[in-house]
Order: sequence, then C-alpha cells, then structure tokens
Amino acid sequence: MAYSSLEACLLDLEQNGHLIRITEQVDPHLEMAAIHLRVFEQGGPAILFEHVKGSKFRAASNIFGTLERSQFIFRKTLPQVQQLIALKIDPTAAIKNPLKTLTALPAALNALPKKDPISKPVLYEEIQISDLPLIKHWPMDGGAFVTLPQVYTEDADAPGIGKSNLGMYRIQLDGNEYELNKEIGLHYQLHRGIGVHQTKANNKGQPLKVSCFVGGPPAHSVAAVMPLPEGMSEMNFAGVLAGKRFAYTYKDGFCVSTDADFVITGEVFPGENKPEGPFGDHLGYYSLQHSFPVMKVHKVYAKKNAIWAFTVVGRPPQEDTSFGQLIHAITGDAVSNEIPGLKEVHAVDAAGVHPLLLAIGSERYTPYLVNKTPAEILTIANHILGTGQLSLAKFVWITAAENKKDNNIDNKLSTHKVPEFFQHMMERMDLKRDVHFYTKTTMDTLDYSGDGLNTGSKVVMAAYGDKKRNLATQVPDAINKLNANAHIVIPGVIALNAAAVNVQSIQENLRGLGAKLLEEDGVFMLVITEDAGWMATTLNNFLWAGFTRVNPSNDIDGVDAFVENKHWGCTGPLIFNATIKKHHAPPVLKDEAVEKRVDAILSKYKL
Repeated sequence: MAYSSLEACLLDLEQNGHLIRITEQVDPHLEMAAIHLRVFEQGGPAILFEHVKGSKFRAASNIFGTLERSQFIFRKTLPQVQQLIALKIDPTAAIKNPLKTLTALPAALNALPKKDPISKPVLYEEIQISDLPLIKHWPMDGGAFVTLPQVYTEDADAPGIGKSNLGMYRIQLDGNEYELNKEIGLHYQLHRGIGVHQTKANNKGQPLKVSCFVGGPPAHSVAAVMPLPEGMSEMNFAGVLAGKRFAYTYKDGFCVSTDADFVITGEVFPGENKPEGPFGDHLGYYSLQHSFPVMKVHKVYAKKNAIWAFTVVGRPPQEDTSFGQLIHAITGDAVSNEIPGLKEVHAVDAAGVHPLLLAIGSERYTPYLVNKTPAEILTIANHILGTGQLSLAKFVWITAAENKKDNNIDNKLSTHKVPEFFQHMMERMDLKRDVHFYTKTTMDTLDYSGDGLNTGSKVVMAAYGDKKRNLATQVPDAINKLNANAHIVIPGVIALNAAAVNVQSIQENLRGLGAKLLEEDGVFMLVITEDAGWMATTLNNFLWAGFTRVNPSNDIDGVDAFVENKHWGCTGPLIFNATIKKHHAPPVLKDEAVEKRVDAILSKYKL
C-alpha cells in the first residue's frame, strides 16, 4: 500500500503483528543497537523505541529485517515495480504485450517527482544535530552515525532533480574532530554517484550542496541502495515503489524531501576533510579512521512527532541482508541482462558481499571443440570487474551451465545454492590453468585484506567442462601428518590451525604430493586459520573468515606451485592464508555488560 509517512508504515506493521514497541527509556550508547541485533537474530519484528535517552524523538529499526516483512510493506507496489524494470530490460515487451504495458502506466506516473509549492511537514521545526538520537552501535565506533540515510546531491553541470543522485552513504554525527552541531562526516566509497557530483563541484571551485533525508516512506530508503538500470533515477524508483510521487521542495537552495521525517542540509567544500570512523561495518570488522569529506551543517529540520529510522550492521547476516534479498526480488535478471552471456550473479552476503561473487555465464565461443575449457566466461568475468559495484568483487568464481545434464548437475545449478556451486566448480577446475590474478588494483573501501585503503588484488577462478575429480570428505593421511588439527569444512576444503603450519611449511611437507592430493584424494583447498574446528562448524564461518581475510595475490598459494610465462598455477591443492594479519581491522564484538541489560529489557517482551 502507499504509505504517506514512516509512521503510517509502522502502524500498519503493528496492526498486522510485525512490530513491537519498547516502552522503557533506552540508551542510544550501544544499548539500542544491541536490542536491535538481538531481535534480528531471533527473526523478530520491527522495533519502535518510544523513549530514547537524551532525545525527544522516537526511533525505529529492523523495519526491513526479513524479506517477508519487506514484501508485506510493498505488497501493493512490488508487482508494478518488477513490471516496469522488466520493460526497461526488454523494451520490445511493450510491443509484444501492449495490454500488460498499459497496466504499468499508473505506476509509471508515480515515477515523476512532484515539486511542492508550499512548506510541508518536514519543515515543522528547526533543530540541531545534538537533538537527534545519537546512536552509537559498537564499542570502538568513533561516534554516532546515521545508518539509513538518503543522501541527495545534484550535478553541478545540470542542476535540478533530473540528474540528481540519492545514495546511502554513512554519516558521522559527532565525535573525532567534528564541531558538534556545525560539522558532520560524509563517508562514501568507490563507484558511488556522489563522487562524480563532488568532482564536478570541485572543478567549478564551488561547494557541493548535500541534503540528508532520514525516514519518510520506506520506499525512499530502498531507493537509496538500489542498483538501477541505466536511465532510471532513484527518484523515479522511489515514487513507483512508494505508490506515490517523490515530493520535494527547495529551502535556502537545498533540496528537501517533504515526506521525510528529518532533513540535514549542508555543504562540502573542496579539499576540506576530517578523520571519520572507526565504524563497525557490514563485513563484520571495523572500518578504521580515515580522512573523508566534512559537511558544514546549514540547517536541520524535523516534522512533528518525527521518527528516526536506523539499522545496525556487523558480521553478516544482518538487516542489510534482507535489503539484498529484496533488491534481488525486485530486479530479477536486471544485472545479468546488462552483461552479454551472464545468466546469474550472486554477491555472497555471508562473506561480506563484495569479497565473494559467484557467477554463471555462457560458453558459446567454440561449440565445435570436444575439450571444454573456459573461454567466454573469462570475457564475462572481465566485464563483471568493469561494471559498477560488481567491479568491487575480490573473488569471482564463475562457471557455465549447459542446458543438458552434466554429470548429475543440470541446468538447475544456482549461485544461490552456495555449497552445490562450490562443489560443481571444484570438481572441474584446472588449477594449472584456471586461476587468474589481478594485482595492484582497486578494492572495496571496507576491505582491509589489501595493503592500503582501496588497494589490493582480485582473482577470477573459472571452471568449465567435464567433472575431473571426486572431492575429499575425509582428511587424507598426508594432511593429518601435518599435525595441524585438520577439519573438513565442505567436501574438498580442509581447515588447518595456523599455530602448527604456515604456507611455506605446507609446501615443503607436501612437495611432490600435489597431483595425488588434488586428483586422487580430492583435496582442492587448504585453509590456514586460527581455529580450524571453529571454521568447520558452519558454512558461514568459512565464507566469512575464508574470504574477508585473504588478499588473493598475497595470501593464495598452492602445493607444487609454478609460474609459466607470468601465469601462476599449481598441480596440487590451493593454500589460503585466512589468518588475521597485523594490518587487518579488528572484528566487531559485543559488550557483555550491555548484553545483560538487553536480557533484562527483552525479557518483558514476547518476540
């Protein structure tokens, strides 16, 4: 249904059993975040905090905590959004099915932003940053952050809402060197539209005007994180998903979302940066303190009885996982249709999203050859690494699915069935040929496995052809002799304790045994970690530690490895050094005292 406000959505959730109210006063310092995390872990409802210590405003979280709840929120508009995106992907659909196209017209009209000629509720009162719920999420965070912001900027070369950008870039409200109520931190990463806008403003020697919207119809938050097809703006999408046009006005030269609960306006001046962070982020580690643009606060507005929307991120899965699931449900094949030959792609949330990307492509280049080898999928992998936020992928595992049965794995192979996908690839990959490194390249800003901010390496692992081997389901004698507490993680993958071995010792002790271990024993990968037993406990432990802590060019080696004409390969199993290194960011950990307070608070509520 079309919600006119965040509160309308929350009331609808409450009436349908999807929301709880926390009536006690709660502390925004760690306590609110801890309550959110606990409720999310239990698959619980959305939360409305009615009394936030130090602020007169209420706060809401876990709004998008499950895919089912997100689908409930957008139950009236999701089909129309999916239809419009499908038409964008396949324009000929409008010709082939005109009646279907006509049913999409009402939704298309909502895509047009609507300028309000008069002041609206969000301008009800002018407040200060210190009046907001200053929520600190993790013990080592540098201050309070906005975690569901809709950050709006315009193109200096083409001002106005038509060429605007709406993105979810975290905002630091206090702490560090920021002058309270006058300055806030603006953190954004690689491949974000706001960077283009700031570059253009800088080139003109003028400040970039920024508006940060919080709250409002839930569709606006989703719009801020959507990877949209070329030519569709976030404002268009927000209107369609909300079931009502995106309403805006201008105040003192700043764009204001008139349906938002809060709006922070300000300017970013060329060359003016300050330390931002640390912040417990969605990879499960702290993003450390770095210099980022500082925003000079102009004014802060709030509607009457405004509600502060927030989320909490940490080691996945968290609420942002449900965001990803919703995006997939909305876009379907939109991303894969942008890359010729790509059938399916999955950024694995349990590995922190960007560290691990699984893909299925096509192999149509050489159908006349009997021996199947990766060809087209290597081209597709390069295209992936040159496309928008997909280019932030660190590991790309790519294969091709055929339309006929192939050794008991048919065209039902899916990147979303992670263990089966790994099995398919590890049974087929030629480690002498199919591992391709990209060194000294750009990395996700939040990934500290590399040798500096935004820098590191990537690897493409490709597999195509017939099954070559059966994967190990027990530890071979040669591995047990390493005395490294070896554990099978998944078939073909064995974890080893770092206290007993390192890459060099493994290579020395297994020299000459590589081909036997790989082809006869089925050992595809050895993973060095601090606790092999812990890594083998769950698939998610392996996905998280095994891929977030590895810089491919530095931390991947192999048994009986070689370099031939600058190409690296090995005849035996891969060796991943997935230990925590000195330059890595620390993982986020809960505060025990806060957890006890949360026990007491939530004991009164039925989740």
